[in-house]
Amino acid sequence: MQQNLTKSIFFGFFFGIIAGILTGYISNFYENLSSSIVNIFDFGGSVFLKVLKMLVVPIVFFSLVSGVANLNNIASLGRIGVKTLSLYIFTTILAITISLSVGNILDPGSAVSVVSEEKILNINSPPSIGSVFLNIIPENPFKSLVEGDMLQIIFFAILFGGCMASIKQNKVLLDIVFKLNDLVLKMLEVLMKIAPLGIFCLIAKTFSSQGIDSILELLKYFIGVVIVLLIHLFIVYLPLVKLIAKVNIINFFSGLKQALLFAFSTSSSSATIPITLNNLEKSFNVKKKVSSFTVPLGATINMDGTAIMQGMATIFIANFYGIELIFTDFLTIILTAALASIGTAGVPGVGMIMLGMVLNQVGLPLEGIAIVMGVDRLLDMLRTSLNVAGDATVTLLINKLEK
Repeated sequence: MQQNLTKSIFFGFFFGIIAGILTGYISNFYENLSSSIVNIFDFGGSVFLKVLKMLVVPIVFFSLVSGVANLNNIASLGRIGVKTLSLYIFTTILAITISLSVGNILDPGSAVSVVSEEKILNINSPPSIGSVFLNIIPENPFKSLVEGDMLQIIFFAILFGGCMASIKQNKVLLDIVFKLNDLVLKMLEVLMKIAPLGIFCLIAKTFSSQGIDSILELLKYFIGVVIVLLIHLFIVYLPLVKLIAKVNIINFFSGLKQALLFAFSTSSSSATIPITLNNLEKSFNVKKKVSSFTVPLGATINMDGTAIMQGMATIFIANFYGIELIFTDFLTIILTAALASIGTAGVPGVGMIMLGMVLNQVGLPLEGIAIVMGVDRLLDMLRTSLNVAGDATVTLLINKLEK
């Protein structure tokens, strides 16, 4: 059944591309008809995403609570947390460092020089380290659950599950939580039946509105980001998967194909959490106590693909406006991007807000965001796939180390 679902998702993805291109072509002759078709795609895709995101919070909460409550030794949670955070922060810093290095070699945007106008965007500075960690603690856990604040939900779920683990004689409460976890996973299984249609609509809408001209104008920047995404995948992730996690590379991609395809289609690592959890547990026998902690946390703080985009975009915008970056600027970019990724929602388009934080810190014109926004939708799909691959890589590493 899982293979049939994967095939259906692929066909939805493939025919979505064709439908999107045809819709874009129709717009040259029948603009009203094309607009109506795009509205249908938009509605279908929005329904699918809303239903999927509806399940994200309950799946994360109950899977994490049940995973922590199942711990035989609650002290092992501390080991998992330290290892996971260390790996996520390390790979994020490495990602943006590689991006800045390759960006300096390719030098995108150097062929033009535009005088900057007054800043047209107003984006807040990135939060301080203290406030980031302080904001992890929810004042009202129910409000956090309603608003989908993932870091606060994770904190509360760990505390809740940890306390449950210490009073295991209360079997009734444990059984209720485990049954609720099974219930939300069953709801996900039902949702998966409409997944191919939802992905068809999302992809069709994207390719009907994304013009090829805007991609050609930013080809050097676009190719630069893609190159660094591939470098990070093949030089950082895959060696870790092969050498430390001891997982065959072909099996790695085969076992995660559903999650990667979902990530590419939805541009949302948060929306892909249920699929990633399912793939890791079924394809790689990852312990639930590991995956239920590392995957939701990774969807919240592991933004390697976004960090790569920020590094390349910063260099492109600086060159575009004829502004020279110095060594301290590069250090600021690395630190700001790593900090800004913590607590940022894994949803489509959030990378642009994070980019604004980085530009603001090094004094670059914020209107430069509008320049790269034309191709960001396609890049967002690619970097979200990398983010999900990173979540899976760290999960496999932690699972291997814990065994």
